[in-house]
Amino acid sequence: MCAFLSPQCADNLKQVARSLFLLGKHKAAIEVYNEAAKLNQKDWEICHNLGVCYIYLKQFDKAQDQLHNALHLNRHDLTYIMLGKIFLLKGDLDKAIEIYKKAVEFSPENTELLTTLGLLYLQLGIYQKAFEHLGNTLTYDPTNYKAILAAGSMMQTHGDFDVALTKYKVVACAVIESPPLWNNIGMCFFGKKKYVAAISCLKRANYLAPLDWKILYNLGLVHLTMQQYASAFHFLSAAINFQPKMGELYMLLAVALTNLEDSENAKRAYEEAVRLDKCNPLVNLNYAVLLYNQGEKRDALAQYQEMEKKVNLLKYSSSLEFDPEMVEVAQKLGAALQVGEALVWTKPVKDPKSKHQTASTSKAAGFQQPLGSNQALGQAMSSAATCRKLSSGAGGTSQLTKPPSLPLEPEPTVEAQPTEASAQTREK
Repeated sequence: MCAFLSPQCADNLKQVARSLFLLGKHKAAIEVYNEAAKLNQKDWEICHNLGVCYIYLKQFDKAQDQLHNALHLNRHDLTYIMLGKIFLLKGDLDKAIEIYKKAVEFSPENTELLTTLGLLYLQLGIYQKAFEHLGNTLTYDPTNYKAILAAGSMMQTHGDFDVALTKYKVVACAVIESPPLWNNIGMCFFGKKKYVAAISCLKRANYLAPLDWKILYNLGLVHLTMQQYASAFHFLSAAINFQPKMGELYMLLAVALTNLEDSENAKRAYEEAVRLDKCNPLVNLNYAVLLYNQGEKRDALAQYQEMEKKVNLLKYSSSLEFDPEMVEVAQKLGAALQVGEALVWTKPVKDPKSKHQTASTSKAAGFQQPLGSNQALGQAMSSAATCRKLSSGAGGTSQLTKPPSLPLEPEPTVEAQPTEASAQTREK
């Protein structure tokens, strides 16, 4: 009514556009905002709100232009947040970090900006900067559960499970029904070899987020460790339905199938794992053990040589330390295949816990050793954490006080998309 009585009032048109936005009529809202912009070209809110509407329509280039215009007219934290989320939705973490760094320079006490920037650094593995920004968040807000959860995951990744659990207790007081929280608690217990407690926590996480493939992955991993292969198959199959392009899932599924004495389907799973995963030597090593146990020495040798190539690449490109159990299984398999001087590892590695059978005499030993290695465990525990934490960090609604005509930020389902595309740690 006000817009009809006073059609030349930009504020009235902004309220009409906001109502259309809240009704989900984003195209209509854009039209009204454009009319308002003709009446007031210096209003940063109009440009900001146009950018948000374009985000919902997935027209990211137009959204960027409008948000940059809003920043040119008047700098606000919320505009920086929305601009950063555009780059997250596009999967451009470097550009997102640049935006959030500028935002932190403008507003150094904004805990949402600090937390999101810390989570992005954590996802990229830049732990020092991640810890610095998360620490600043806790300085301004000691009860910020996102920052505490992220700090706990960093400690968990480095094997300090008791301290991580202490951090998670603080988070549980604020958000008891958090899937990432229970996932991380479960994997802490897994790291402490308390498998029953780990399964209990992971199943609670799965109840809260039944479609989260990372939780299903971890459940499959824990059940494999407990030699509950049918349950492991169940959870790993479910994880593959949600994440069909991840080779490591197929490798673990093949391990479960091998122990369920379904060697044909295990081979198919390994073939898919080899096709999808071009970096992990564990895939080729486990596949080579299966082929050797089936009497297919020529194919086993081919997989072993492929494993050696990956190991050499990893040696030259990173300072990664290989797990002793993986090294020992590779040595035994190499000796059984009569590789001789071509062995990648020449020094024997002693296992203080037990004596292992060679790959040629024990099918189970060949698979269980690399599967239970710290390397596989570390990958599982560090990849889900960062991703999920980013989604909770980048996807939270703003705590800033907004003008009455300012529309809401995109819903969490929209904001969580970039984290799904970049998920790399199965911890949360």
